[in-house]
Amino acid sequence: MNHYQSILNYFDNRSTNASAESFNAKIKAFRSQFRGVRNVEFFLFRLTTIYA
Repeated sequence: MNHYQSILNYFDNRSTNASAESFNAKIKAFRSQFRGVRNVEFFLFRLTTIYA
């Protein structure tokens, strides 16, 4: 019952959160590649230019 609305939303609109999950996976991969980054502004700049 907790996910009732989400399940019905898929069948009604054929919409999922797959794009959000994919973007999150890309962010995680990017973060693991650049461990130890100290400049947060540069990190966010790179993140938005590569995956936007």
